[in-house]
Amino acid sequence: MTSPFKDHFSASARAYAAFRPRYPDALFDFLAGLTPGCALAWDCGTGNGQAAVALAERFERVVATDASAEQIDNAEHHPRVAYRVARESESGLADHGADLVTAAQALHWFDSAAFFGEAARVLKPDGILAAWTYVHPALDDPVLFPVLEAFAEGPVKACWPPERRFAEEGYRSIAFPWPDLEAPAFQLEMNPTLAELVGYLRTWSATRRYVEAFGRDPVAGAEAALAGLWGDPSHRRRLRWPLHLRVCRAPRSR
Repeated sequence: MTSPFKDHFSASARAYAAFRPRYPDALFDFLAGLTPGCALAWDCGTGNGQAAVALAERFERVVATDASAEQIDNAEHHPRVAYRVARESESGLADHGADLVTAAQALHWFDSAAFFGEAARVLKPDGILAAWTYVHPALDDPVLFPVLEAFAEGPVKACWPPERRFAEEGYRSIAFPWPDLEAPAFQLEMNPTLAELVGYLRTWSATRRYVEAFGRDPVAGAEAALAGLWGDPSHRRRLRWPLHLRVCRAPRSR
């Protein structure tokens, strides 16, 4: 039985769609180059559809699922993406028809055994399973970065859900169903204005939990400190996140 759905993002689905960083094209080119074909991809825990839309530029059809109806309602439309509200154990796909199964910044919220079981069912022989995550960003500014670091290591740190540790470990403690494949290093980049950076901080599940617990916005202090140092608030600064990727291949016969 799949564990109960812990919904950390529905209330901030619109902000998640607006302020989360985009994944690099090279990541999707790499994954498409591994798959036995490019007919069908399943993106599980799709959120606002960032990965799904990128996959649709490389696959004929993408099924993108998320347990949050609010996330699906705010997902980016694409003619080759079919969005569905569904758990990680319930793709609705036929047996052994998918070339690729992905979980972008989502695996740590799943019942991993249920997800891997569903992935094994729907993947073609030699199909690819990929999951990736990122944690705290690096801000390329020696003056501003300590403010961002102080926020991440401050009061909100205690408010991360326990599943967050899997992301911090780069998913290395999760037992994948098949041996890992070698993968190149990828990183996310974003060049936000001050308002966009602050919007991103408010999408954190820890920020949301802090507000629920204490009734005040923990980002306000960081926003004021950043504003005092940022200069023109419309100026864009560079953020970087190392991407932690795990990839494996389904066996040819099962």
